[in-house]
Amino acid sequence: MHSGKNRKKERLLSYFQAQQITKAYGEKVLFEDLSFSVAPGQKVGLIARNGTGKTTLLNIIAGLDQPDSGLCTFQNGIKQAYLQQEPYFEPGLSISQALLNSDNEISRTVSEYEELTSAGLSGNHPKLNERLHHLVERMDALQAWDYESRVKQVLTQLKIGRLDARVDELSGGQLKRLALARILIEEADLILLDEPTNHLDLQMIEWLEAYLARKKLTILLVTHDRYFLDAVCNEIIELENGKLYNYRGNYSYFLEKKQERLETETAFADRATNLLRKETEWMRRMPQARTTKSKARIDAFYDLKDQAVRSSESGVGEIKMEMARLGKKILELEHITKRFDRQPFVNDFSYVFKRGERAGIVGPNGSGKSTLLNLITGSLKADNGTITTGETIRFGYYRQEGLQVDDNKKVIEVITDIAETISLGKGKMFTAAQFLFYFNFPHHVQNDYAGKLSGGEKRRLYLMTVLMQNPNFLILDEPTNDLDIATLNVLEDFLENFEGCLLIVSHDRYFLDRLVDHVFVFSEEGRIRDFPGNYTQYRLSRSKQVQSEKKAEKTEAPQKPLKPKEKTKLSFKEQKELEALEKDIEALEAQKAALLQQMNSGQLPPDALLKVSQKYAETEQALETKTDRWLELSEWL
Repeated sequence: MHSGKNRKKERLLSYFQAQQITKAYGEKVLFEDLSFSVAPGQKVGLIARNGTGKTTLLNIIAGLDQPDSGLCTFQNGIKQAYLQQEPYFEPGLSISQALLNSDNEISRTVSEYEELTSAGLSGNHPKLNERLHHLVERMDALQAWDYESRVKQVLTQLKIGRLDARVDELSGGQLKRLALARILIEEADLILLDEPTNHLDLQMIEWLEAYLARKKLTILLVTHDRYFLDAVCNEIIELENGKLYNYRGNYSYFLEKKQERLETETAFADRATNLLRKETEWMRRMPQARTTKSKARIDAFYDLKDQAVRSSESGVGEIKMEMARLGKKILELEHITKRFDRQPFVNDFSYVFKRGERAGIVGPNGSGKSTLLNLITGSLKADNGTITTGETIRFGYYRQEGLQVDDNKKVIEVITDIAETISLGKGKMFTAAQFLFYFNFPHHVQNDYAGKLSGGEKRRLYLMTVLMQNPNFLILDEPTNDLDIATLNVLEDFLENFEGCLLIVSHDRYFLDRLVDHVFVFSEEGRIRDFPGNYTQYRLSRSKQVQSEKKAEKTEAPQKPLKPKEKTKLSFKEQKELEALEKDIEALEAQKAALLQQMNSGQLPPDALLKVSQKYAETEQALETKTDRWLELSEWL
């Protein structure tokens, strides 16, 4: 009775409730009798292997699909927003219309205001300036300035410009960023995010991570980014072997508790295996059950057998593939330059690769990362400089856009077309079926057609075809896109044991941290810097550099370095900074109010009105930055 009351209370409090929902496609059951809820303020990460129905589940919640059985209920009046992996926009819309295209008057007003101010008005457009006056009045009446400030922040961080451009002109990655921006601007009650970090560069991911962690939002998200899950989510739900496991904490908490669960299950499975031996002997002696008690024991035997089989299939262990021999000369780049439309993407870059090189490549989208990979593999020719590849080098190149899997072939045929067996060295061999199983393709999936695989499963299969070519220099361009976390762990284990050279472009920070020992950092004008360390070490170094540059700008007398100690309270300098921030915030708030009063006065000429409105947006941004710093320091009071 008590548990029934608790369930009723949970349904009343939750934004969303799934009750025993089941979904199958033909004979393939994705999930069965799933029940869970999402309450206000929860930020839930959904973890499951590719092909088990993560996206289907999100589609059901969003109303784009229906469960075969079960019920999805929502709190009355709840507004939800859904970021799909491949978002769709009506052709012909401008970016501004796509972003703020709603029945909401604030959205419409801000949309028109943004388009007018970004157009750069002057006194030669009296009608447009008159319209701008009217929009400023509406913005004030609707209290839309905070909303407008959020729009500017989101657009800037996701690098969305030219609000008058058409969505038809955008690439798939740009459309994904546009859809994400719209969701962040609208701030619906319940937000569903399917792989939100795909098509974002590392700077965008880190901004989005901090933004979602700080905001009071309700989120259900699917992502393979483990650092992102750890920073954003306060609850993890895992779909595994048809069961749903709930962990009320972030990703680190999930790992800890899952390990405890697996240890318990392993002990239980070991007992099941021992008991199975005894029960097998009994089954041999008792082929026909004559009593109800005997029949029950036979049923229990088969349950026990299933448990033991699942335990034996839980892992294959680590493998180390035999690779082609590496000679002394690996790869030498001398003063390489590549331009497109006079814009340098790789600018005078030189580097000599050595045996066992493990390098990551990071930089903003469109900065030239894939260009460098294509130069190295010969897909592109350099405008200047020379590239010398060692005679023994055998590249294995996983391309971001190179998904080449024949849908009409069975999964195992895709692999056996390359090789029936894989040599592990010292006389040991792996069959194609064993290699597929190692990369989380169960035996029943191996004998099905590749066309039935999910997008993530196809990428995993394509990755395997690259690994099976016996390369000694692996080049991976965004290999983690659409892979599930279980597969990422397997791939990381595999690559850790790979003895050749490794060059990786990835936005997955955990992946880079685990596998590379230095990173090539792309910056403006195609400049590339080599940093000795993994990605997190680079970020820490960069952060310290920025702080040092800020300190250097101040005209303070140099102080003797103090021995570092654990922080327990504000230093004298930080206390002074906090006091200064309080004055700055007060001044900025007064400035903001004064600017708003000027915009509402109706006495400014058009050019002045435009400048004041732009100054207002800058003041808003400065106020937010200083407030964030004040909050950071005030934690130590």
